[in-house]
Amino acid sequence: MSETVSLSDVADAAGVSIATASRALAGKPRVSRETALRVEAAAARLGYRVDPIARALREGTSRLVGMIVPVIGNPFYAQLVDAVEEELGLAGFELLLADSHGRLEEETRRLRVFGDRRVDGVVVVPAQHEGSADALRTLPDGLAVVQVDRFTDRAIADFVGVDNEVGLRLVLDHLLELGVRSVAFAGSDQVTSSGVERWEMFHRLAEQRGMRTMPGFRRDFSIASGAAAADAFLAAGELPDAIVAGDDLIAVGLIARLREHGVGVPDRLLVTGFDGSELSTVCWPTLTTVVQPVQAIARDAVGVLVDRMRGATGPFRRNLVAPTLRLGASTTPGG
Repeated sequence: MSETVSLSDVADAAGVSIATASRALAGKPRVSRETALRVEAAAARLGYRVDPIARALREGTSRLVGMIVPVIGNPFYAQLVDAVEEELGLAGFELLLADSHGRLEEETRRLRVFGDRRVDGVVVVPAQHEGSADALRTLPDGLAVVQVDRFTDRAIADFVGVDNEVGLRLVLDHLLELGVRSVAFAGSDQVTSSGVERWEMFHRLAEQRGMRTMPGFRRDFSIASGAAAADAFLAAGELPDAIVAGDDLIAVGLIARLREHGVGVPDRLLVTGFDGSELSTVCWPTLTTVVQPVQAIARDAVGVLVDRMRGATGPFRRNLVAPTLRLGASTTPGG
């Protein structure tokens, strides 16, 4: 294995000082184009690579942004990560990704790693509504942070996410137009802000529309949770006209288990999802689902984060992005 090439080696090969070589490789002014090309050629010939940690210490910026999500296997979060990475790239930053697995201790550990890596900012989907604020406080003071999709119970950072109320209004109005009178909700527990909001907003909006709400089910955002919800609804002995799921994973698990018991969707009852993930278009029946504008959310979140990294001050922002409703076969009886 060859020895590590240093900046001093590059400077010697290019016939310049170490300071000039450093300025040339960083693209800074006061270095002639001829000198910069000579330094770059020497660096390429020797196989020199900039040490990102040393550069961060020297320049005070790493051009790195950390992002932590609760379940990277969730199709929605995979879309979100892809969109955030694209927006960060356009802004000149690289992404470091971590998965908290929905656990506070893991979230805290990962955030500390981000701090140790001297990231310039953090994009976080909080693992928990009530506990993640303490995890975020382990980050260095002054580090720019933006919460996406979920938020903590304390005002600790800016937030960008979907407008859950608008999404549920779209779903319930659609079901009303189809003649639905009784509805139930299958969602997540009270651990996450999105779980809490969607549960509470569903019941409030359904009541406002004069719809009968039947006992719901709460666990987590997963296919297994959807299957468990179906078991609970079937055991109750009376099914509603429609079941509104808190996300697409729950909806898919719900439909699959109902079909195992001979309950057809949409012929026997209607089911809707939330997120607009790719999964909603490849399952059968395809889902009627609330589509989160993932790219717009990512663009807004990165914009807010970059503003903070550049020194913007003021109250924490709460930016809600309106979703749309995409119709699928899960609410089209006989279709």
